[in-house]
Amino acid sequence: MKCTKLLLAATLLVCVGILNAQQTPPKREFRGAWIQAVNGQWQGIGRTAMQAELTRELDALQADGINAILFQCRVEGDALYESALEPWSRYLTGQQGTPPSPYWDPLQWMVEQCHARGMELHAWINPYRAKTKGTTAMATTHYAIQHPERCFRYEDLLIFDPGLPENRLFICEVAKDIVSRYDVDGLHIDDYFYPYPVAGIPIPDDATYAAYGQGRDRGDWRRDNVNTFIRELHDAIRSVKPWVKFGVSPFGIYRNQRSWAEGSATNGLQNYDDLYADVLLWVNEGWVDYNIPQIYWEIGNKAADYDTLIRWWSARAHARTLLYIGQDVERTVKFADPRNPAQDQMAAKYALQRGLPGIQGSCQWYARAVADDKGSYGTRLRSDIHRTPALQPEMPWIDKKAPKKPRKVKPVWTEDGYILFWTAPKGKTPFDEVRQYAVYVFPKGMKVDLNNTNQLIAVTSDTFLKLPYNDGSQKWTYVVTALDRLQNESKGVKKTVKL
Repeated sequence: MKCTKLLLAATLLVCVGILNAQQTPPKREFRGAWIQAVNGQWQGIGRTAMQAELTRELDALQADGINAILFQCRVEGDALYESALEPWSRYLTGQQGTPPSPYWDPLQWMVEQCHARGMELHAWINPYRAKTKGTTAMATTHYAIQHPERCFRYEDLLIFDPGLPENRLFICEVAKDIVSRYDVDGLHIDDYFYPYPVAGIPIPDDATYAAYGQGRDRGDWRRDNVNTFIRELHDAIRSVKPWVKFGVSPFGIYRNQRSWAEGSATNGLQNYDDLYADVLLWVNEGWVDYNIPQIYWEIGNKAADYDTLIRWWSARAHARTLLYIGQDVERTVKFADPRNPAQDQMAAKYALQRGLPGIQGSCQWYARAVADDKGSYGTRLRSDIHRTPALQPEMPWIDKKAPKKPRKVKPVWTEDGYILFWTAPKGKTPFDEVRQYAVYVFPKGMKVDLNNTNQLIAVTSDTFLKLPYNDGSQKWTYVVTALDRLQNESKGVKKTVKL
């Protein structure tokens, strides 16, 4: 009886947390979306059409409250950006090694467009894949053509052998090149490490294992190869721009209980055993700044239940690595909520995401599905789930010093109306540099509380805000704070105006 009462009490606390999460969106939350190239959506369509479609998507995503874009710019040892290390991607121009015409740099364009909309831009690369199934011709400048002995074939794929130190070094050089030349906010890798297993086809790494294995268990040796790469990639990014975030989006299952007593009550492919990706080690060691497990299944899935997996990852969240949830848009709106069959699973999934501890955001697979408003997903983000702006979660292990507060906050009448202006504070280092501002508004009589999310009205890179002047009869207090690259927040500057 006592255990039953305790269980009921715990359930009530979780329900209260979920209800509160639905009522008030958090002040800080990662709200990301993946824009992929590997599906061929940009292949050969040209600059004008690609920019027009990306503009449409970014405008819709901004309205939907998305504050970070993960843009795939390296699919198979290639580049959707200008690179001296790797050839132009066929997923951009239609033929690997052929530059775009008219010429442009999609990664640079995306950085500019996202920052103009107050979004972060994370450069998303696939580290080990050298050739996908549909690639029939490779450029002579491709790393795998120049060093075929450093790759192996696996079914229709060509893979950079993870066991070779020179491959790890090269991939780190690619990442350093991106980070050094582009004002990206993050460097992101996906779930492809050792190849996804195909029944009856072993990984052909006998020669590499013989040279480097030193008699260890082959599974442990493969995991150590990937672990070493993750650590080296983390250090490479930090060596160039220490403020750039490093994140990973692994497959949604770490290990099943049948393989490990502490694994999840699931029955599917495993990061640790099948892809040789020891994600929990990276999280616990702080080798990644954020982790986005791809929990793409529906609530109630027999092999991999969303409810089971999000609770499993939540229980293993670490203070040193932020946990976000990879959400599948189309599956979420396709399946009915088991507890309320009249509606889909969107509300239930977000209630879990915000009601469980240690989870600080989500990322949408995929961006176009949100922009196209599949199942009214985008509409519900903007009208409910993301109805207030959000700052990015803090990463104090990178930087925790707040910038100086804005200067010269003053309302001014202009020909465009009543405008609140301010000036950027000075910063001595890139960490101190102010990138955005948060603006709060409080009616007369309301206590100024910067934790009151409902009063946060803008997160902007502008140094002005148009005021909604009516007849000048009501007093309002506006508060402006400064945000640095890591979104550490300064003290606020108050200004009372009559609107």
